[in-house]
Amino acid sequence: MLPLIVAIALAGCGSPTGRVEPSRDHPLDDLNYPVGSFSLTERDGRTVTEKDLAGKAWIASFVFTRCMGNCPAVTATVRELQSKLTDPNVMFVTFTVDAEHDTPGELKKYADRYQADAKRWYFLTGDEKTIRSLLQERFKQSAGDAPGSGLSQLDALQSHSTRLAVVDKHGTIRGIYDGMRNPNFADGDDGFAESMKRLEAKVKQLVAEK
Repeated sequence: MLPLIVAIALAGCGSPTGRVEPSRDHPLDDLNYPVGSFSLTERDGRTVTEKDLAGKAWIASFVFTRCMGNCPAVTATVRELQSKLTDPNVMFVTFTVDAEHDTPGELKKYADRYQADAKRWYFLTGDEKTIRSLLQERFKQSAGDAPGSGLSQLDALQSHSTRLAVVDKHGTIRGIYDGMRNPNFADGDDGFAESMKRLEAKVKQLVAEK
């Protein structure tokens, strides 16, 4: 049985179709949204489904390898969590939002840059429609501006959410948290540290659950 996986997701929603937006005062750590089934390709070329994460808690993130903005900060947050949450029943899953460019080979180079443990941290890609549906409909997150919005592809992708979603061993999203510090807070008092404490506490709670 694989570890419980913690998923880092983009911004969420409070209704079945709306986005869930955590804030400093409302970190959204009492959610109950099933991720459901999916089948995507990992950086080593193998197929990964929700069954590979069953029985583990996971953190899933949504980034893209060409991103020069928020994605490196989000991925660095996941790398830090990987070093702190060492229980084998905790995993990490990064979904690309740039499936056209992010082949398994590109994801492998990106994962290696962040010292991602292949046994505990998956990097997944698939067709664009599937990824967008997974992000918006399952994780209740912003996937960036839709194609044809008048923006270039890269500019459109930059607007995706940087939130982190925590998933329990049954594949249910139980919390959404900030994935990076807010650069608009020069003094650093943006609530990020508190968000990380709550995320870590939620993960430990899920690992202990039957």
